[in-house]
Amino acid sequence: MLERCTCCKKARPPELERRIRVNDEQYNAQFEYANNYICTSKYSILTFLPKNLFEQLQRIANAYFIGLLILQLIPQITSLPFYTTIVPLVFVLAVTAIKDAVDDFLIPAISSLSPVTTFIPLIAVLTVSAVKDALDDIRRHRSDDQVNNRKSMVLRGDKIGEEVWQKVVVGDIIKMENNQFVAADLLLLSTSEPNSLCYIETAELDGETNLKVRQALPETAEMGDDHNLFKQFNAEIVCEPPNNRLPKFEGKMTWKGETYSLDNDKILLRGCVLRNTQWCYGLVIFSGHESKLMMNCGKSIFKRTNIDRLMNTLIIGIFIFLLSMCLICTIACGIHESVINNNFQIYLPWESFVPGTSQGTKEGSIAEGSTVIALLIFFSYIIILNTVVPISLYVSVEIIRMINSILINWDKKMYYDVNDTPAKARSTALNEELGQIEYIFSDKTGTLTQNIMEFKKASIHGKSYGDYVDTEGNPMDITDATPKCNLSFNKYADPKFEFYDKRLVTEVQGGNREVGRFFTLLSLCHTVMPEVTEDGNLEYQAQSPDEGALVSAARNFGYVFKSRTPNTVTVEIQGEEQVYDLLAILDFNNVRKRMSVIVRRNGKVMLWCKGADSVIYERLDRSCHDMQELTTHHLNEFAGEGLRTLCLAVKDISDSEFASWSAKFKEASISMENRDDKLDAVYEEIETNLILLGATAIEDKLQDGVPETIANLAVAGIKIWVLTGDKQETAINIGYSCRLLTDEMEEVFCIDEEDMAKVEEQLDKALKEIHDKAKKKPHSDDVDQVRFSNGTTPSGAAYNTQEDNAGIVGELEYGLVINGHSLAHCLKPSLEMKLLDLGCLCKAVICCRVTPLQKALVVDLVKRNKQSITLAIGDGANDVSMIKTAHIGVGISGQEGMQAVLSSDFSFAQFRYLERLLLVHGRWSYLRMCKFLKYFFYKNFAFTLCHFWYAFFCGFSAQTLFDPYFISFYNVMYTSFPVLILGIFDQDVDDYYSLKYPKLYYPGLVNMLFNKKVFALSVLEGFISSLVLFFVPYGALIGAVSPSGYDNSDLQFFGVVVASILVVAVNLRCALDTSYWTGFSHFFIWGSIIYYFCFMLAFYAPVFNYSYQGVAYSVFSSAKFWLTLILTNVILILPVVAYRFYMTNIAASLSDRVRMKQRLTKTKARTKDLHVRRTSTFRRSARSMRSGYAFAHQQGFAALITSGLNMRDRVASSLKLNSPVTLTKMRKVDDTSTSASNLEKKATNGNTVNVKPSHPNSVVDGEERVIRSERL
Repeated sequence: MLERCTCCKKARPPELERRIRVNDEQYNAQFEYANNYICTSKYSILTFLPKNLFEQLQRIANAYFIGLLILQLIPQITSLPFYTTIVPLVFVLAVTAIKDAVDDFLIPAISSLSPVTTFIPLIAVLTVSAVKDALDDIRRHRSDDQVNNRKSMVLRGDKIGEEVWQKVVVGDIIKMENNQFVAADLLLLSTSEPNSLCYIETAELDGETNLKVRQALPETAEMGDDHNLFKQFNAEIVCEPPNNRLPKFEGKMTWKGETYSLDNDKILLRGCVLRNTQWCYGLVIFSGHESKLMMNCGKSIFKRTNIDRLMNTLIIGIFIFLLSMCLICTIACGIHESVINNNFQIYLPWESFVPGTSQGTKEGSIAEGSTVIALLIFFSYIIILNTVVPISLYVSVEIIRMINSILINWDKKMYYDVNDTPAKARSTALNEELGQIEYIFSDKTGTLTQNIMEFKKASIHGKSYGDYVDTEGNPMDITDATPKCNLSFNKYADPKFEFYDKRLVTEVQGGNREVGRFFTLLSLCHTVMPEVTEDGNLEYQAQSPDEGALVSAARNFGYVFKSRTPNTVTVEIQGEEQVYDLLAILDFNNVRKRMSVIVRRNGKVMLWCKGADSVIYERLDRSCHDMQELTTHHLNEFAGEGLRTLCLAVKDISDSEFASWSAKFKEASISMENRDDKLDAVYEEIETNLILLGATAIEDKLQDGVPETIANLAVAGIKIWVLTGDKQETAINIGYSCRLLTDEMEEVFCIDEEDMAKVEEQLDKALKEIHDKAKKKPHSDDVDQVRFSNGTTPSGAAYNTQEDNAGIVGELEYGLVINGHSLAHCLKPSLEMKLLDLGCLCKAVICCRVTPLQKALVVDLVKRNKQSITLAIGDGANDVSMIKTAHIGVGISGQEGMQAVLSSDFSFAQFRYLERLLLVHGRWSYLRMCKFLKYFFYKNFAFTLCHFWYAFFCGFSAQTLFDPYFISFYNVMYTSFPVLILGIFDQDVDDYYSLKYPKLYYPGLVNMLFNKKVFALSVLEGFISSLVLFFVPYGALIGAVSPSGYDNSDLQFFGVVVASILVVAVNLRCALDTSYWTGFSHFFIWGSIIYYFCFMLAFYAPVFNYSYQGVAYSVFSSAKFWLTLILTNVILILPVVAYRFYMTNIAASLSDRVRMKQRLTKTKARTKDLHVRRTSTFRRSARSMRSGYAFAHQQGFAALITSGLNMRDRVASSLKLNSPVTLTKMRKVDDTSTSASNLEKKATNGNTVNVKPSHPNSVVDGEERVIRSERL
């Protein structure tokens, strides 16, 4: 495996160009090109141990423990056995190492404790972490193995045989068959299709499911399927070096003395799927990690959470605090030795190596001897007090993260049963980071949308169609029972087609001339290719889903596009087959935003044109003014519903006019200079004085729940940026559809200039406008003020409030849209901060026409300059770079491929599950981890500082207060399980209320629950607790004797008393921190206390002959001990209970109030959930939401059609009917009159809701009804 993995090979010098000779293995081998083996895991068998240890030692705590272990191995300074350190340390290192592997594939001189006390915990911690990392990496290895062992047919010599992908090399010729994945980046040589065309699906690369066309060189296509010809093929390829530019390829091929140009149209990229092509042959150009797919994946980044980074800082602070305590003890020890202990050397002589010892082995003064002893004591106290940084903390953290990841995997509400896809936590180290996400960067196609277009409405000759209407023409609700239009008169109609306006069907059947021309245009003006399937069904292969939806709509209404040749288009109109002569196709491009066809039938020449309303209106005849106004009104209605609109127009052309224009067109088409500009000028000449036919409206179907998810995440305070390769108008339209952009926005800024100076000017203008409007906006606005009493506050409202009604004043909201060439300038150092400032002032940001690299750069810009946690979500290979760059990467595992999933930290099948991942699992994980850390530091400072107070009573001799075994077991057996259960199962409110009140997510955004201040308060509580734990028993037991006359104030008795009270106190404190009690909680909290007492009685029994023999029985049989235990715990717990009571009942946070509501709800029947939405009080944005024509369409397909290269015999056949599908849609009820009159209003379900809109707890729901918000 190591030999195959290119990452393990010696680095080669960078390539300037790539040279390949076909069928010359020896020549190609000299360049040492990468093989086709891929490796996405972090570790191999040999690198796992050193690499994993290096990563674990990036945690300052682990490095600290190893240093501590070394100190404990020095006999002269150790007062603790080595196992108190080594056991937890090894455990931590081992666990972390195993975890990384699965995902990817100890001298006592200055210590009073044995090194075992450190060694055992350390080994345990490292082991647990290693196991977890190993498990994660093993999953990556399995995914890699699955891909590497796919089979391909490889031509070696004149024989073709099956070979696994990992053994494919540059220069091989591969045969692929229909529906197979492309194994490497290939130069297409020949195919089974006419003119050597093949069709590929690039969903794995860009998330788009529409097919792309590739064509081989005619010279290589002649080889066909002849293996002997391929054996003699000896061409030499010179091309660009490996790179990540997916849409571009440059190279040349020399063969038989001729040189041929190679471009992207002749390349099949790894990850594509061959469709509708029986077979094809290709030459391997780039393989393995040098393929464009893998080059876009980037390197695996070692990710740590924000809490991990904070912990490293806190560990440094704790170590400084530890050094301070040790320094105090050192100074005090030096004074004590020189003033007091020196006089008792006859009983307790100094060590033989200490100057001035009474043993006479070392000469020196008392001051010198005291200094040496004090220095040794300094290191001794470092060892004794090391538990302020508990080794077991990290093993517990790893376990909590692992189990929380399993809970995500087991969540049935994130399971997508359509394709049997559960949610998957692919990384087990980032869970709590999900509760702190502030910026989400999302792809559009395949992530927010399904990439499926549906024809919904039309405006024809000034009349709107598409709504379900009654006999009087009034729009009605569409429900499950609403009947679809009967299209049975058309044998080509798709039974799945949903249309409810019977008026349009009546007009079609009645032979309405304008309706007929409308659908005739849709059936003629396109670049769609018809396809007849094996079962005889007629299907369309469209360059874009927009075109497919429009041509399919025409077919459903009886205007069936059946076939085409380079010179004709055949359609069947209401059963009559008509053949049109195709005279010219005026192709679409980004500037024209339209396409036209010129056809002739029965001697009449006509131009049919469709495009964006803005460009069509400019070219209309003056006679269309009235219909233009009606159509514009309809377009605004369609756009308001988030539909993508398109205008249609027609023109009659005289023979003389066409003859003159045709000559100019031919001249421009063969020009060798500025051909595109000349063609555009010729197109402009003929596309004038058009007659408007109407407009279409199609729906770019969003994934289920996308608008609701985005709205809820926005309320939670999360900002969403969409980074898409689609064109600007398409992205804007989807932005409105999914509620990313809204009419409430004051302005949507567009940055679309190509010149850097003009881009900067646009940025400055937008920033100035925002700042100017912010200054002019009054501080109070009665019209816009909205008050909430149920906690569903918009972003920016206070999370913790003492008032019932938390009022907020609406803020001005802005959107930002920026295209790719402008973004390229904005990402330069001189402009990137302006872009960031503007983006952060906007509620939503949409970046269009961006490359995969630009996606990563935008994410990195925010990540570097904002103290915020970022999340990137996508579904294709073009999203991999941003997924790896963000703090959290999420892959959508749907029909679009698995490349993004393989590079992600979390994956699921639908975008809507992101809401639950963040607002439920993320928030719970963050809450649990914060509670866990606060409690852990509290209990360990309370435990460790008891040693510090005891130092003042033992002459600073580094004598420990507790039994060494108690020190080892305190964090492993006595107090570990209750806090583990807290970190695994605790929740403040359940998932229902977590989603209902998204503002509960707010504490994670501002890092409220665990930060330096919270840590300091936990340390302070532990400090005070240690004082109580030490001095209350000290005062109670000083001079105490048992009823039998034995002394009860010796070290062992006192140590066991303090230890017992400590165990009870910290477990009771854990019980107070628990918000969600389970059977595990009761078992481990109360069980830990009981276990401690039982274990101490057994361990200190005479049978073990231990030095503490009989102490436990003596302590537990003393009434004074039990009274002291009760008194100390009351002193410790009562203030905490009082504080909690005050915070919960007097200064309750939103979480406290929702939790109280949840408790009350459980005692009652759950009432109907009423959702509160803000009413729109802002003016409608001046920017039109309408988008133009087919913005997923690509230029250049028209030339391919007219050349005839992509033609084949096509036979139309009738389609079989399937079961009908109905669309459910809730009726919208106008609430204007109700708002004005303060009268009762009946909702659609028949229930009456009494509302006074002026009431502070009332709000108008702009879509359904006026309701009263709930009060917590």
